[in-house]
Amino acid sequence: MNQNIQSHAALISLIGGATIATALGSEIWGGLVPCALCLQQRWPYYIAVPLAVLVWAGAHKAPEALRGLLVPVGVVFALGAALAFYHAGVEYGFWQGPSGCGGGVREFGSTSDLLDAMARIKPVRCDEAAFTLFGISMAGYNFLISSALAILAWRGATRAAPQRKTA
Repeated sequence: MNQNIQSHAALISLIGGATIATALGSEIWGGLVPCALCLQQRWPYYIAVPLAVLVWAGAHKAPEALRGLLVPVGVVFALGAALAFYHAGVEYGFWQGPSGCGGGVREFGSTSDLLDAMARIKPVRCDEAAFTLFGISMAGYNFLISSALAILAWRGATRAAPQRKTA
């Protein structure tokens, strides 16, 4: 049972960590500026990946207690999948997005720096995909990955449950 919990938690930790690292790397080194919805989609990873790492690291000591943590990990990723689905729908024009969707806030040293930035920086829109691969936006991929991680977490929680003997 411990092995099953650890393997599910390890997969969630590694895939989730790689996903958020890709998002951050595309911003830092790839020059893609995230919109407000993009930034919100990162929060499930910031919450669920450390919990999955905790389960992975401690499953051999307290498998029953830590198995229960896989359920909220799944719930957090399911909520992340719902947000990614919404954002992908906005990008593909299926529905209207939030009215004030723009990029993250940057720090400015002075008022003149702020005015200069306002003159040259175009706000990032939530209804335009910054990057697509095979016709799927980053929000679309996030929906697929978050959904898979939610299912993986729930399967790990249920498969690792002790089997009850029937008389």
